[in-house]
Amino acid sequence: MLTAKSLFQEIIDDDESFQLFCSIAASGEAQGGWENGRIAALVPPGMRELAPKIARHGADEDKHGRIFNALLKKRGLEPVPVPSDTDYTMLLERRGIGLAHDKLRRDERLSERDIIVYLSHSRVTEQRAADQMGLLVRYFGDHPELGKAVRMIDDDESNHLAYCHEELLRLNYAGHGRLIQRTLRESALAEIQVYRDVSLAVMSHMGRILGWPRTRAAVLAAGIHAVHAYERAAGWHKMVNLEMPERRDALGTPAAPAHAF
Repeated sequence: MLTAKSLFQEIIDDDESFQLFCSIAASGEAQGGWENGRIAALVPPGMRELAPKIARHGADEDKHGRIFNALLKKRGLEPVPVPSDTDYTMLLERRGIGLAHDKLRRDERLSERDIIVYLSHSRVTEQRAADQMGLLVRYFGDHPELGKAVRMIDDDESNHLAYCHEELLRLNYAGHGRLIQRTLRESALAEIQVYRDVSLAVMSHMGRILGWPRTRAAVLAAGIHAVHAYERAAGWHKMVNLEMPERRDALGTPAAPAHAF
């Protein structure tokens, strides 16, 4: 029977598909680490108190990239080039979601609006990351090869999501509610389309590597389209609501090291 767990199991059991999976994940985390590092360096003077938290966010994502590369190294594998149709971060940027890399490469202070856009975009993408890592912990939290890695990353993603909720609520109370809600909605609707496209692309590449028959590929594609239809109709609301998290000041301390990796 085809299940999410059996699908992931098949991917991680094969060296070539595992290599692609970890390479895609490591690349995305490295991009996120760079983005957060640049945003932390360019925070406007009136929001300097956020800089350490943004830097911590970036340090966590850099750490995640190193963890995925370490998982490859343990198998004697090297990272492989990431197909452009699986590059989630860059596909979002092309849709105008988040802060453009061209802007982040310039040594010009960001505006308060830029930081609100960054936090709103992060709130949406961190919801996706937290949900995905929660699924991996559910299936592989006790796995001898992956368990420690997925539990560590899952805990960090929960912190990132809590931080976005708390900071956006603070900015909402400061009078930025209309901009926050508009940006959240735009980000969520764009993200679910990009996630669908990336999911289809990843499954296509995995199917080629693992030799899936057309019927199986068609079933998986239909499932991805069904998830997108649900998210387009109603599921996106989960990505835009704001509530005070149980974890307060979640990024107020230095990033936890990953010595085991």
